[in-house]
Amino acid sequence: MKKSSRRSFLKSASAATAGAIIIPNMIGCSPNKRLNFAVIGVGGRGSASWSKIPLDDIVAVCDVDSKKAAAGFKKLRKAKKYKDFRVMFDEMAKDIDAVIIATPDHTHFPATMAAMELGKHVFVEKPLAHNIWQVRTMKKAAKYYGVISQMGNQGHTTNGIRQIKEWYDAGVLGQVKEVYGWMKGFNPASSTYPPPKQPVPSHLDWDLWLGPAANRDYSSAYCPGLWRLHYDFGNGQLGDWACHSLDAPFWALDLGMPHTVEASVENPIPDHSYISEKAVVKYQFGARGDKAPVKLTWSESTTPDKDPNEVGLKVWPREGVVIIGEKNTLMTGMRPNNPRLILPEEEWKEFKKNAPEQIIPRIGDETPVKEWLDAIKGDYLPGSNFDYSASLTEMALLGVMATRFNTGFEYDAENMKVINRPDLDTYIKEPARAGWSSGENI
Repeated sequence: MKKSSRRSFLKSASAATAGAIIIPNMIGCSPNKRLNFAVIGVGGRGSASWSKIPLDDIVAVCDVDSKKAAAGFKKLRKAKKYKDFRVMFDEMAKDIDAVIIATPDHTHFPATMAAMELGKHVFVEKPLAHNIWQVRTMKKAAKYYGVISQMGNQGHTTNGIRQIKEWYDAGVLGQVKEVYGWMKGFNPASSTYPPPKQPVPSHLDWDLWLGPAANRDYSSAYCPGLWRLHYDFGNGQLGDWACHSLDAPFWALDLGMPHTVEASVENPIPDHSYISEKAVVKYQFGARGDKAPVKLTWSESTTPDKDPNEVGLKVWPREGVVIIGEKNTLMTGMRPNNPRLILPEEEWKEFKKNAPEQIIPRIGDETPVKEWLDAIKGDYLPGSNFDYSASLTEMALLGVMATRFNTGFEYDAENMKVINRPDLDTYIKEPARAGWSSGENI
């Protein structure tokens, strides 16, 4: 496979072969072979993933912030240290088998594409990428390069999400036409936007942190601050949590892409750069075979606009997800780990004694890294591989776009186009800063 370098990284990958490949021609690996890992994004969420791997198997680590990465660098003494992942791949590509990417959302795509172009297996924190074109391209690239891919949404490995799908498939819920997900957490308002310029800390390479995002002055409000709240870097609460909270209904109900998305936003930022204090997003999904159309409502910093008594609750909890069926309603927390039917306690106990048969293999709760490692050695795809997780993320990103612009639109998923808001196409595929373009020809 052609070597990708800092220079060749700037060029696009070769065009993919025509036609979708459900199971790619994956790069084989003996179950007994030791794997060498690289980590891009050592601090923060990165440590939650690389700590699941034998530390001696991590041969290279990369982080633009030496202060945030200091604890990880200290533990990973044997690994070679880098600030620029492109330099790391130039120097060590032949010594690396697989890569963990745990950077802010806006740099997931270039780092992951660089790894896949070299034939490296990839594990990427959620959400998969920053815009819809990127997730579509990553899905195609994983197939084309034959790598084992995984997004780190822990709930997809759980017994709970498997129960939800098994119960739905067994007819326990009946037809589902409504789903609600909500978070009561407060989106902090920005008193000054853009934030005032500050000196760049000596421990941070600000230019590398920006990566493909447009150049701007440094502010601690971006890094190490709440970058998720700034749309140029993150995707707000919906982008952060949908891959956890809406994973179960998306998978179990086989929702696919919505045809309509509408957002209602409280106190939107005029230039659309910062998340709102409160938002409600309504997705409309069409019928799928004999499955009924579904309205999915996501509420952040507020509870559902539905009487809780209608689903058997006295009050809405602080956060959660309900899947409302014609026969029964199911409820989870923000992750699908512990589902239950909303029933009187004795009926719930009786149901658990006679629950539908467990037919989906169990792999251990919240073990996405282990599942990925096992899949590499077993030469198969884990559950949240890019073929699945790109679609889950795309659904979330449509809601993020509606929220950002306080608007509603119809979506043509086949052509990846917003039908009645062509001005939003720029945000389906955001421009990359000079020197950071990739994936154009895949």
